[in-house]
Amino acid sequence: MKLISSDKRAGVGANMEVSLPRRRMLAGVALSAAAVSVAASAKAASFGNPDSPPEGRINGRSPTSVDNPGPQNPALAGQFPSFQDPPATDVNGMPIFWASFNNAHKRIQDGGWAREVTQADFAISSDIAGVNMRLSRNGIRELHWHQQAEWAIMVDGRCRVTALDEQGRPQVADVQTGDLWYIPAGLPHSLQGLGATGAEFVLAFDNGRATEFNTLMLTDWIAHTPPDVLALNFGVPAEAFANIPLEQRWIFQGEDPGPLAADQQAVKAGRGAPPHPFVFSLSRKAPDRQTRGGFVQIADSSNFNASTTIAAALVTVRPGGMRELHWHPHADEWQYYIKGAARMTVFDTGPRAQTADFRPGDVGYVKKSLGHYVENTGSTDLVFLELFKSARYAEVSLSDWLTHVPPQLVMEHLNIDRETLARFSRTRPDIVPV
Repeated sequence: MKLISSDKRAGVGANMEVSLPRRRMLAGVALSAAAVSVAASAKAASFGNPDSPPEGRINGRSPTSVDNPGPQNPALAGQFPSFQDPPATDVNGMPIFWASFNNAHKRIQDGGWAREVTQADFAISSDIAGVNMRLSRNGIRELHWHQQAEWAIMVDGRCRVTALDEQGRPQVADVQTGDLWYIPAGLPHSLQGLGATGAEFVLAFDNGRATEFNTLMLTDWIAHTPPDVLALNFGVPAEAFANIPLEQRWIFQGEDPGPLAADQQAVKAGRGAPPHPFVFSLSRKAPDRQTRGGFVQIADSSNFNASTTIAAALVTVRPGGMRELHWHPHADEWQYYIKGAARMTVFDTGPRAQTADFRPGDVGYVKKSLGHYVENTGSTDLVFLELFKSARYAEVSLSDWLTHVPPQLVMEHLNIDRETLARFSRTRPDIVPV
């Protein structure tokens, strides 16, 4: 019995002796695995790949974690390389800040066409709605007015603009590629394409919910006013209006309007002209800021006095250049891309960051105070427009900020040395490289 008991105790003792080393071994394996996991995580959460869990193609160890075998539209997907293969610095999700006139439906009539990007189909765009319009040679955008202010830039051809202010002071002016006009809310105006090719332009309304198709138009109002009221108002027989259009004309084909001077003479009023012209030549304006990387031309109420609700900057970025890291403190930014190819990353709280690509005809949108840059990714000049629902243009430059706080603060925040900090630009570059 003692032997048996001794054997049992020996068995128990032997099991304990075996169990302890095994426990130590298993604990060691667990610690090693944890170390490997931590090391992998540390490798992922590193410069250029900062997040845990890590994001981006660089983290896809298995080929099947990054392939895309399902149905595809290569022509469409190819337009969005940064959506399909985002940099590892992108993190979490954001509202889509890309839209385009290229896939917007056109309303076409004899005399021209229009297409629009509004908040109805571009949810983030709360401050500004955009319209791209084409008027044929002598094509007319009929006499009308809006509940919102209308800002515009000519992108091709020539156009005659008529307007009347609330004091009864008229203006007639011809504009060409690169010129602007601004019609305050509620003021009546018209547009007509000139020359052999007519006109193409982009309109911006200072309300994201505005639309080209809720315009207040002359023909609509006349057709929906009782004939006797028309007769009383204008002092002519009601029969004089027997042939008025019963449907809105919107855009229609007109005749050559003749010389500008003749129209200007015909509209002269005793009250004179508006104190501030409704048109402005932005393309011929000297750059407000210029570097080897490109230049910026600004039009706001300080120089385009009539434009009290929309400020604008026309930005040209040379190949290899970039619109620096910055943000705008006063208003959301609505962008229209005119030439070239671009990539933009927008940074938000969270953190959240997302990168998108842009080409001519595309629209971008950055909410107020969100950090971003715009990089020229093509081989030609990048030209794009920045619009703000604001009387004045304003921005904050990251490099300008970091060189105008105590140096020790910046070095401690970024773990950089004094020599590195000294190389930061101390003046706002706007476009790099300088």
